[in-house]
Amino acid sequence: MNTKKEIIQQLKEEKNAVILAHYYAPPEVQEIADYIGDSFYLSKLAVNLDNPVLVFCGVSFMGESAKILNPDKTVLMPDASADCPMAHMVDRSVVDAAREQYEDLAVVCYINSTAEIKSWSDVCVTSANAVKIVRNLPNKNILFIPDRNLGHFVAKQAPEKHFIYNEGYCPRHEFMSADEVRQLKEAHPQAQVLVHPECNAQILALADYIGSTSGIIKYAAEHTECEEFIIGTVSGVVYKLNESRPDARFYFPATRPSCPDMEQMTLDQVIHVLKTGDNAVAMPPEELTRQAGQALSRMLELAR
Repeated sequence: MNTKKEIIQQLKEEKNAVILAHYYAPPEVQEIADYIGDSFYLSKLAVNLDNPVLVFCGVSFMGESAKILNPDKTVLMPDASADCPMAHMVDRSVVDAAREQYEDLAVVCYINSTAEIKSWSDVCVTSANAVKIVRNLPNKNILFIPDRNLGHFVAKQAPEKHFIYNEGYCPRHEFMSADEVRQLKEAHPQAQVLVHPECNAQILALADYIGSTSGIIKYAAEHTECEEFIIGTVSGVVYKLNESRPDARFYFPATRPSCPDMEQMTLDQVIHVLKTGDNAVAMPPEELTRQAGQALSRMLELAR
C-alpha cells in the first residue's frame, strides 16, 4: 500500500500541482511541501510558478492573495476553515476617517488581511519587507492596518514618517508572556532571544533580534557561534529551525504559542483537495480584486 507521501507525489504529478506551505503548518505538511516560506516568499514565488494548480497549506488570506496574483491558476486550500483572526481586525471607518483627516496619506496593509481590507489600501507589506516599503513611500503619513504591534515596530525604523495605528493584533504574539521569556533567559543565559515583530512591546524589549519568520530562521542559521535560542513566534517554525540548525537547541515560552488554524491541517486534507479539486479559492468581485491586486503588485514592485 502506498504511503500518504507517495499518494501526494503521484497526485501532484497527475495534476501538475505544486504544494506551498507556511512555516506555521504542521511538520508532516511542511515535509511534503515543494516550497516552505513566509507570506512574502510564497506570494512572490506563486507568481513565477508554471504549475496550473497551487495547493496552499496556509490560512484563507494567503489563498486569497495567491489567487488574486494568479487569476488563471487553481488555488486549493487543504482546510477551507483555516483563518487568521487578525486578518479581519480593522473597520472601513478607520480607513475613511484617516483619509479624511490626512491629505498626504498612504494606507499600508499587512498581508495578513482579507482581500476586502487590502482593497481599501495603497500597498501591502509583510513583516519581511514592511520597513523597506514604508521608507520607500513618498507619503509622510502612514495608516498601518491591521496589526498595531508590527506598525509600532516599523515606525521605530522609519522615524521620518507619521504613523496612525489600528488596534488589530495576532492573538498568539500579543498574549505571549514576557515573564515566561524572562524565565527562559534565566534558565539559559547564553541563549539569544529571536522574536517576531507581531509580539507585544514587552517581548520586543527582551529581544536580541526582531524579524520575520524567515528572518528568525536565517539569523539562527548564520549565528553558528550561538547554540541556544529562545524563540518568540508560533512554534510551527521549529521544523525549519531544526532543519537549518540541527546542532542548536530552541526554546519556546511555557505557554507554547501555537496557531490552531494552521495546526489543524492534515495530509489527508492535502490528498482530498488534490483528488477532488475541493476548496478552490474563488476570485473575489472584479473591482475588489483589481484594487487588492494593485496593493499586492505594488508590494512586489517596491520590495524588489
